[in-house]
Amino acid sequence: MIYFDNSATTKPDPTVLQSFQQVSKQYYGNPSSVHRLGLETETLLRKAHEQAASILDVDVNEVVFTSGGTEGNNTAIKGIALAHKNKGKHIITTQIEHPSVIEACKTLENIGFSVTYLPVDKTGVVDIKDVQQALREDTILVSIMHVNNEIGSIQPIEEIGELMKHRKKTYFHVDHVQGFGKVPLSLKNSGIDLCTISGHKIHGLKGTGLLYIRNGINIFPLFDGGAQQFNYRSGTENVAGIVSLVKAMRIINEKHKNNRNYLYELNQILRNSLQELSYVCFNTTEKQAPHIFNFSIPGYKPEVIIHALGERDIFISTKSACSSKKPDESAVLRAIGMPKEIAKSGLRVSFSYENTREEIELFCRSLRKVTQQLSLVMG
Repeated sequence: MIYFDNSATTKPDPTVLQSFQQVSKQYYGNPSSVHRLGLETETLLRKAHEQAASILDVDVNEVVFTSGGTEGNNTAIKGIALAHKNKGKHIITTQIEHPSVIEACKTLENIGFSVTYLPVDKTGVVDIKDVQQALREDTILVSIMHVNNEIGSIQPIEEIGELMKHRKKTYFHVDHVQGFGKVPLSLKNSGIDLCTISGHKIHGLKGTGLLYIRNGINIFPLFDGGAQQFNYRSGTENVAGIVSLVKAMRIINEKHKNNRNYLYELNQILRNSLQELSYVCFNTTEKQAPHIFNFSIPGYKPEVIIHALGERDIFISTKSACSSKKPDESAVLRAIGMPKEIAKSGLRVSFSYENTREEIELFCRSLRKVTQQLSLVMG
């Protein structure tokens, strides 16, 4: 089997699964309980907070564990909006954000907030000048992803962060779900106020993630209850999931440190191989994230190609997994100016450090055979 859909989800690392199972079996006490089992679990939870904070180089009380990217993005966006609506009701984001950001913003528009959806250039990158010009007196939040999940474009987060440092009433949220462990991003003294990470994109488990909330930031909690996690997210903590997430974070960072150029090498091999197919149109540039490669084969329905490859045990995807079952064109590809035929036929290959050069070579040979067979069928 060849699995090239790692931006949708990754295969859990065996040691991550092992840590989840071990904690579930041994530390099943409620960390809020005052008996020994509860205190032992609470100690483990505190250590996980400390380790996550150390990995991110932030303070312990700036880490809030969540169920993943969607919850993290919604908590950041709605939490800031509802807590600071008296200061303003204007939000800035881009046209190519993940659905969990776009839809959260649309929900806020329904209750009286104003949202500016910034365009991007043909490589999928927002212009820092557009961000600056969009800022208003009543702007309370800027939410821009680090790495786009469909085409891998990398936004100028550092420059936007510098801009945000001078805005006392405007908060900066970054969706770092696709970037963590692949494209480095520093949080400390960055101008970033909130940052989302998801476990199942880094060989962790589904239902795990975290939200960085900088010290001094006030957000409206979406969950009311027992005031766990500094009252940002009430509810009994998923300690086994949290420990497994921290394990996955540590492993992915180690892999990036030891194999810094590996994903770039895989990307280049794929790019070189696909260049030999005249009917393939590239939707990504060499300056984009190394683990995501987007291309189109005009005239072929992407789901037909995906199913044909799937029969050969090769798995790729189209758009964001959250919207890939909708048979319409990619909003991201349209946003970067691609014609409708290209936007309707986008295909995404996404790597992990587990993938190999041999898999890419086999994929390209299989893609050639699949398109040849389909062309004969189509006449």
